[in-house]
Amino acid sequence: MLLRTILAATTAATVLLVPAAAQAAAAEPAAPSNTATVATAAERAAAAAADPVIVVGGLSGISIAYEPIAARLRADGYRVSIFQLPNLGLGDIRESARALSSYVDRVRAATGAARVDLVGHSEGGLVSRWYVKYLGGATTVDQYVSLGSPQYGTYVANLVAFLGLGSCAGVIACQQMTIGSSFLADLNAGDDTPGPVRWATVRTWQDELVRPVDNAVLADGATNILVQAWCPLRVVGHLGLVLDGTTYTAVRQVLAGAAVRPNCFAV
Repeated sequence: MLLRTILAATTAATVLLVPAAAQAAAAEPAAPSNTATVATAAERAAAAAADPVIVVGGLSGISIAYEPIAARLRADGYRVSIFQLPNLGLGDIRESARALSSYVDRVRAATGAARVDLVGHSEGGLVSRWYVKYLGGATTVDQYVSLGSPQYGTYVANLVAFLGLGSCAGVIACQQMTIGSSFLADLNAGDDTPGPVRWATVRTWQDELVRPVDNAVLADGATNILVQAWCPLRVVGHLGLVLDGTTYTAVRQVLAGAAVRPNCFAV
């Protein structure tokens, strides 16, 4: 979803997205009968008592695109809501983070929870991280999980910036996600993982929009999960990170504070 709207406007973008379509069509392994993707009654009870989870969408990501992962979380007992970025994330990421701050306050007021957990896809991970680092989120966020977020930028944004004559076709968020941007310099200044928040990232080798893939990693004690380190044959694209069963098992384990051992056969 990251930059998908922008890339669609260029010939280069079309070329970049062709492998993703092929990956999406790849057959997934069938889940065995004991797939271990369904939470036990005890796990559901623990999830119901846990922090509310806010799924933070990415660039051009409408709320309904995140219903699959939200539905999985709800089925496992979590209280879940989806935060769609203002203006679909096309504007200043810092402004989106301010909007997220207000949304977190509303969720906390509605649920009575002191803290929330954030699961941010793509740009949503940057929005969430800015909120935690600079807008007081360290006191209101318990766990942070990013899915394919270009924590240190992506060459895809640099390419779009080049094709857009340096302006990313006027999309501010794209400009901010270019490698070496002033926004990323500010975001990555000092500690990657400040405060008592528990930090985790999930990435995939087949991410067609975050390049290099390891730019989705955080330092300073974060738990960084590469899907293919556990499941070498698993094919997961950028959008697939919010659809894929194996990825979901890793997210659920992080939120539960359990050892991370993704289920390679989950659907």
